[in-house]
Amino acid sequence: MAKEEAQMVELQERKPEKKGKDVEAIVNIYTSFNNTIAHVTDMSGRTITKVSGGMVTKHGRLKANPTIAIFIAKRVAETLNEIGVKSLYIRIRAKTRAPAPGPGAHAIIKSLTREGFKILNILDTTRFPRGGPKKKGGRRGRRP
Repeated sequence: MAKEEAQMVELQERKPEKKGKDVEAIVNIYTSFNNTIAHVTDMSGRTITKVSGGMVTKHGRLKANPTIAIFIAKRVAETLNEIGVKSLYIRIRAKTRAPAPGPGAHAIIKSLTREGFKILNILDTTRFPRGGPKKKGGRRGRRP
């Protein structure tokens, strides 16, 4: 009986430990030319953390700065490391009708990869108008 127990203990020691599945999260980045907001949710949509440019800097003119975006990403990374998140889906959203996202989006993605997160997907979710309400000015437009 003692031999059987010893063999069972040896078998349990030999078994390789199964790696747990990577915890995933979604990072919603909203960047305009006035501000940068990073909103992190789990896969079901519940908020994990939300950090904006105003939470990092006192100066209003710097909220959309790429340097401030790096600090935003560091704050997000601290929270995600505590939870144990390893992989990220990224959604970038710019202001409606904006030609491109603001200056902070690229900086956040770059610094999150430096922090050691695996980026699975980057998606642009910027809204664009599809006709919409009638513009002001009448049939012949606005005249001077």
